[in-house]
Amino acid sequence: MMKKAQQGFTLIELMIVVAIIGILAAIAIPQYQDYVTRSRWSDNLQRVAQIKTSVGECMQVNAQNGAPAAPCDSLANLSTGGFLPAGYAVVATPALASGAYAGGVITLTGTAAANSCVVTLTPNANANTVTWAVANGGGCTRSQTGIN
Repeated sequence: MMKKAQQGFTLIELMIVVAIIGILAAIAIPQYQDYVTRSRWSDNLQRVAQIKTSVGECMQVNAQNGAPAAPCDSLANLSTGGFLPAGYAVVATPALASGAYAGGVITLTGTAAANSCVVTLTPNANANTVTWAVANGGGCTRSQTGIN
């Protein structure tokens, strides 16, 4: 009578596979979480694109250079000047707690899903263009927001 050969994996082989999967997960999960947070901030920044465009138009129409001044320095003034619809506001989302434009600076505050980071956008105009300085606040890093 012939003896049947055993089939299957040994305990050591299974333990090695589990260890490899654990190492890969330890590397991949934090990277994935940063990627998701950066994509949330990309959406948050897109939500203020209309404000950025309106500020640029207002500063060009009013021939402003440097930092914005009245009538281009707040949402209310932009609405009064016809650059934004009346009552315009940045709508909160699961990743955006609040967005405001006052004193010539756009301030975005993320929710816990976006690491509760604060990002500011500050315009600066010259004769031909409006550039935006974007900065992290609240101890957030580039890997969390995608912003230096």
